Amino acid sequence: MKKIFSGVQPTGTVTLGNYIGAFKQFTELQDEYECIFCIVDLHAITMPQDRLELRKTIKSLAALYLAAGIDPEKATLFIQSEVQAHAQAGWMMQCISTIGELERMTQYKDKSAKNTSVSSGLLTYPPLMAADILLYQTDVVPVGDDQKQHIELTRDLAERFNKKFNDVLTIPEIRIPKNGARIMSLQDPAKKMSKSDTNKKGVISLLDDLKTIEKKIKSAVTDSEGIVKFDPENKPGVSNLLTIEAALTNTSIKDLEKKYEGLGYGDFKASVAQAVTDHLAPIQERYNELVNSEELDVILDQGAEKAEALANKTLKKMQNAMGLGRKRK
Repeated sequence: MKKIFSGVQPTGTVTLGNYIGAFKQFTELQDEYECIFCIVDLHAITMPQDRLELRKTIKSLAALYLAAGIDPEKATLFIQSEVQAHAQAGWMMQCISTIGELERMTQYKDKSAKNTSVSSGLLTYPPLMAADILLYQTDVVPVGDDQKQHIELTRDLAERFNKKFNDVLTIPEIRIPKNGARIMSLQDPAKKMSKSDTNKKGVISLLDDLKTIEKKIKSAVTDSEGIVKFDPENKPGVSNLLTIEAALTNTSIKDLEKKYEGLGYGDFKASVAQAVTDHLAPIQERYNELVNSEELDVILDQGAEKAEALANKTLKKMQNAMGLGRKRK
């Protein structure tokens, strides 16, 4: 089976957009690929974090992965900092990167422009991300549009390493989700739903109370036309709600348009809200069972052990190729 790697930062809440764009698709991919899912806590500390909150968020995110349907018998789930090869390979990737190409990364430019002082880790974030992926000889990396540039750099670094040292690393392919990749804000459907949005009415967290989710959807921005039709340019709010329901119910947009033919926005929003809460209720129930359980710790221990065995194989090949330490078998 081909390998898929995906890493998610344990910062803030997981939104409905994150779930539809990534988590939901992960559960489908684990039957087709050897899946490796990583909670990238080393990436999180490129920005200031409260240590207690960070630890809490790491476990919360791990529980959400499992509650969303990741099967530890099929997939490997682990915490990045618990596999030391990531930091070691990250340094090696930094040493074959150039400052110029790192400074051209859009996310670095955006974040550094908003802060008077930024950590060097923010600049060297992409080589660590490259190491995360390359350590597992990853074939495919599923990402949103915002991470495409980083994966392109990962490919460049892998090719550079192979050409300069030895043909050690697999060049990964980029996979951009075709459907539901961009869930928009409920209050400003011109903007992507984001956990950093100051208007919390526009964002649905996977762990929001179900009644709160219902209220947010019922107060979502639509338009004055009163016709439920998919038209992202002229009817972005309505189209966003249709996209959400289509993704969660595996129903086509055309079938949903037929379903709502002749109905007003009140009935439409109520039905979308029902679809969302019906889908999230069992996820929240499973999450609450897992988040402070011994079961979660056992799964993460086993995941780290599996990941370490895989990562160390590649790391030794990289070290030998670069001439580091003593040659080892």
